[in-house]
Amino acid sequence: MSAEATNAGAPGRKRGRRIDLRRLGRAALSGSGARGRLPDAIDHVAKVHRAHHPGADLDPLRRAYVLAESSHRGQMRKSGEPFITHPLAVTLILAELGAETTTLTASLLHDTVEDTEVTLDQVGEQFGEEVRYLVDGVTKLEKVDYGAAAEPETFRKMLVATGNDVRVMSIKLADRLHNMRTLGVMRPEKQARIAKVTRDVLIPLAERLGVQALKVELEDLVFAILHPEEYTRTRDLVLAHAGRPDPLEATAVRVRAVLREAGVCAEVLVRRRHFVSVHRVLLKRGELTGSDLGRLLVLVTEDADCYAVLGELHTCFTPFISEFKDFIAVPKFNLYQSLHTAVAGDGGHAAEVLIRTHQMHRVAEAGVIALGNPYAAPDAPDAADGERADPTRPGWLSRLLEWQRATPDPDTFWSSLRDELAQDREVTVFRADGGTIGLPAGSSCVDAAYAQYGDGAHHCIGARVNGRLASLGTVLRDGDVLHLLMSPDTVSGPSPDWLEHARTPAARIAIDRWLSTHPAPDPAAPQAPPTPPAPGLPRSAPRAATRATQGPVRVVEGTGPTAAGIRLAGCCTPVPPDEVTGFTVRGGTVTVHRAHCPAVDRMVTAGRRPVEVHWRNQDGACGADYRVTLRAESFSRPHLLADLTEVIAAKGAAVISAAVEPPHEQRVRHTYTLQLPDAAQLPDLMRAMRRVPGVYDVERAGRQVAAAPL
Repeated sequence: MSAEATNAGAPGRKRGRRIDLRRLGRAALSGSGARGRLPDAIDHVAKVHRAHHPGADLDPLRRAYVLAESSHRGQMRKSGEPFITHPLAVTLILAELGAETTTLTASLLHDTVEDTEVTLDQVGEQFGEEVRYLVDGVTKLEKVDYGAAAEPETFRKMLVATGNDVRVMSIKLADRLHNMRTLGVMRPEKQARIAKVTRDVLIPLAERLGVQALKVELEDLVFAILHPEEYTRTRDLVLAHAGRPDPLEATAVRVRAVLREAGVCAEVLVRRRHFVSVHRVLLKRGELTGSDLGRLLVLVTEDADCYAVLGELHTCFTPFISEFKDFIAVPKFNLYQSLHTAVAGDGGHAAEVLIRTHQMHRVAEAGVIALGNPYAAPDAPDAADGERADPTRPGWLSRLLEWQRATPDPDTFWSSLRDELAQDREVTVFRADGGTIGLPAGSSCVDAAYAQYGDGAHHCIGARVNGRLASLGTVLRDGDVLHLLMSPDTVSGPSPDWLEHARTPAARIAIDRWLSTHPAPDPAAPQAPPTPPAPGLPRSAPRAATRATQGPVRVVEGTGPTAAGIRLAGCCTPVPPDEVTGFTVRGGTVTVHRAHCPAVDRMVTAGRRPVEVHWRNQDGACGADYRVTLRAESFSRPHLLADLTEVIAAKGAAVISAAVEPPHEQRVRHTYTLQLPDAAQLPDLMRAMRRVPGVYDVERAGRQVAAAPL
């Protein structure tokens, strides 16, 4: 049953807006009217619907209302109204936004399967498969069956259904809006829980689907519940300005006069900010003027008129160029289109201006709902006018559906979903092969690799961004050209460092999955219980000592404490046959350095006792991977980075990190940290790098240059 449904006669108070729920309740209980005639309770919904769709067939709405009213009869909401007022209110919200008949039919029935004896098969038989699918998509999973996982699994179900039909989420958003409007009857702790889910999941979904009319009201309702003091201060601030002269109205009069004189037919409106928007402006600027409480909205007929208005405004007013944005040429990922600018109004204060066509305005307010039935043929009666984009599978939704399949755990899915939805902007990256990748703003090359190759990204060893070699941790910007460098060695995989650069859940989940199936030994982990020794080892040999003797380096007995593990230092990257020495660090691990590493002198000066270590095989042939840092000195020329990278890849080395210093006197220095499967390959690799035209020296680096790990 719905969160606000209860048995008949439950006390409560109402907190509705826009809709007189008591009147709707009386109309709902007064009967269904004569056969073939619309019931009184749905008459207003029908009038609003016909205003958007004059030729709409109202018979499905009548039949859906009759079924819903008879099914919910006797159920009451906690606010005291008959339960049927809830699906009526949800349907009216969608009708005001221009939803087509199928969506409205499903919204009237959206709680019948969940809260009554009506079955999905009955809905399908009476109203068709489309309505059945929409009702099924918004029907919650039973807590009895799923326990604490019911809420995340319900949202997973809705999102998967939304992947096939975005109208599912439209109904859910309208459903949540009406529940939030009447949330005052709930206990404070339940109000806060519902408001947090609305803030973290549903408001971002409304933003991504472009349904601003629902998003802004949800934001204000959540703001009032979770931050009551800030809400009250913001509301009082807005009310204090209400009795003062409005500078935006004066600016609007001037704009109308300018456009009228220029012969541009336009409607100029003052559009008030909602409370959350006012609060954000206050936090950003520290104080508010009358011009900050709203924006000018200029509505025109054709796209070309938008730019004509922009030209007149920038000619006749002083523009703030930094505020100009063209979302018509480059629409936002949620279908939003407008020109944004700001001009100096009365008193010199900036007046923000939005310029768009009437169709753009409908889409800006209602998002995917304004597109009518996105699955109808273009010449269908309920298809939206003008050019339509297919919202069936926007980029963010495709990514979400991909990674959720790899996340069976409800808690991991729930936290990953919130993280994904917290990223409120997207960037488009161009692939070297001509395709594009859509990513959340702030994504790195790691994210792009997993978006393009899936699990194949495990073998990525580097990237070029806009023609330059870049680390895999490089944050991508809108319009960057990306060329990912892949290793032919399918045995290679991601390092734990990649998790620091992965922002998208898809990348993090794939990396975590690979690391969990390829665990690295943890020298600092607690000792495991003794196990029978391997053949040839003394029975008393501790497990940690065994681990310490299996690497490429061995500790000479008697020169230090028993080693819990051995690792090669990253500062000097020793490889056979380098002269090496070791030092015991926290946890008993021995860190091996080149004998002439500057870190060795510092530790000896500090009184640290060295540990004698030796390579097991001076030629490095022990099956272990080695890291080495090389510095290439060269003359600056075009494509040098590309040539060096290709040589490194051809020799089977993986690039762990890279740094390129700015050119000086036509000379440039490249520093690479590489992973070699065989240390014996190092001399040959260095010779190959020296043969690259323009390179006059390649040497081992004494220390690792600070660079983002790949």
